[in-house]
Parts: sequence; C-alpha cells; structure tokens
Amino acid sequence: MRASRLISLLLLLQSRGSMTASELARELEVSERTVYRDVLALSAAGVPVYADRGRAGGYRLLGGYRTRLTGLTRDEAEALFLAGLPGPAGEMGLADAVASAELKVLAALPPALRDAPARAGQRFHLDVPGWFRETAAPLWLPELARAVWADLVVELRYRRGDREVTRRVQPYGLVLKSGVWYLVGRVGDDVRTYRVDRVTGAEVGDEHFDRDEGFDLAGHWREQAGSFLRTMLRAEVAVRLSPAGLRQLRHLVDAPNVYDELVAAASEPDGQGWVVARLPVESTQVAYHQLLGLGPEVEVLDPPELRALLAGAAARLAALYR
Repeated sequence: MRASRLISLLLLLQSRGSMTASELARELEVSERTVYRDVLALSAAGVPVYADRGRAGGYRLLGGYRTRLTGLTRDEAEALFLAGLPGPAGEMGLADAVASAELKVLAALPPALRDAPARAGQRFHLDVPGWFRETAAPLWLPELARAVWADLVVELRYRRGDREVTRRVQPYGLVLKSGVWYLVGRVGDDVRTYRVDRVTGAEVGDEHFDRDEGFDLAGHWREQAGSFLRTMLRAEVAVRLSPAGLRQLRHLVDAPNVYDELVAAASEPDGQGWVVARLPVESTQVAYHQLLGLGPEVEVLDPPELRALLAGAAARLAALYR
C-alpha cells in the first residue's frame, strides 16, 4: 500500500512540477504528516525531492529528474492502452499524438510488460457508433478540438432547422454520445450544446478566453442529458402487456431506467399473465410507432386517440391478410 502511494506521490510531482503538502495530502487522501514521512522516504531512497520555503513554496523534484514507469502493474499497463480510444482520437485529429504517446509509454515500460498493448488489442475493441450509422467524422471536428485544447473563441455557423445561425462560442469541451459528437460551449452567460454534424463553419482565430476552471464537463453533460430526456417524454400512455409484450418492450424504450421503472410500477399479472402499466412517451405519434411493433402483445387503454390509431392499423392489417 505504501509503495503504491510513494509511486503516486512521485508521479504527481513529476507531472505537476510543484505541490504543497496539503495539495499532496488531498490528492493521496492521507494526512499532511503522512506526506512528510513519505517525502523523507523518497529522499532516503535517492529521489531528489526538496522543499521550497515561503508562501509560494512546495515540494518539487530536482530539475530534469524523470522516473521510468516501473511501478505499473500488468493490469494498469493493459488498461492504459485501452484508454486511448484511437477511433475518436483520430476523428479529433489526434491520431498521431496518441500513437506517439503510446510509443513513449511503451519504451518506458519494463520488458515484462512490453506485450501490454498487443494483449489489450487482441482482447478489446471499442466500436462507438451505433448500428446503421455513418461513421465518417464531422467535417469541423478537428478544428473544434483544436479550439477546445487551446481555449480559443470560435465563430460558429450552425444549421438549425431550415436556417443557419451564427454564434460566438467559448468551446469548453467535446462529448461523444452513441456515435454523435456534441460541442459544449459558453455563449454569453449560457452554456449551450451543439451537434457537431450540424456545424456548417467554424472560424478559430487567435483570441483566447478565460475558462471557468470549476466547470465540470461530465457533470454538466449528465445533468443536460437527464433534463433532455425529461423534456422529451412529455406524455404518458396506459397499456396492457402480455408477458411476451413486456419482454419485447425493453427493446423499444430508448431512455435509460424507463423500462425498469415501468416494470416496478406495473400491476400484478392477471390470470393470463398480462399487466397494466403506464409508459412515458415523447408524443402520441411516437408511441403509435413504438407500440405498433408489439402487435397483439399490447392493448392501449388510454389515451383514446392512440387506441383508435392502433385499432385502425389492426383493421388494415386484417384486411391485408384476409
């Protein structure tokens, strides 16, 4: 346990340059007294770590000192080569950078772990886009990725419906969701989200913006995704489902947790195993197309207009197969 912590402390100093005892304690989740002891242990082992005094002081490594990655376990080394996501990285124009970084990490690994990238590549492949989707990267993705990395303001032209709008955006981050790229950026006082495949132009100049360092991209995305789903599912329908219909419904519901919540709130099965449940839907028309796929395994109870739509479809089907 302590050996792992000493390696983490060393790598923190190597990557960040200088850190105070309180910063190290917070990162390592230990007390400052433990940090003092660990620093002494590193010094005793010959690692050139020293302390700067004063208000702006902290611990740092002697200039130019680097450590090889001899502290990596096999699991850590193999996980490291899974983290590159070469497909998405390539779409952002970072394929060469990722390949170069992997070569440097590979060169620093001890001989016993040199097979880590081959083992990971043989066992795992991440194919991010969904089925039946175009896999070509959006035209302006590399340019937007460059602006995100460098904190550069973007003059964004964006297709909204049948018109094009222009926005001056401070690009905070890019998100890949189900094979679709989204740009998250600040426009005035608002943080907005744009589908990158709807961007028709992106002019990146030399103007830098001051990033809000407290902005949490992952947290913001989770909140926005949840809010988007809540606004999408504006209606609710009451249905009776056979056992087969209840099982098949899982494949027709896109929103996470909706199916599990529906099953948990469903009525007790009747004598034939049918249950009554309420299903949140985007609209009556969308529900019609979803439930039509269940055929005779579902009966709509409410609203009447949806029941009438399915009854009409059933009558037309019966006429076709008469």
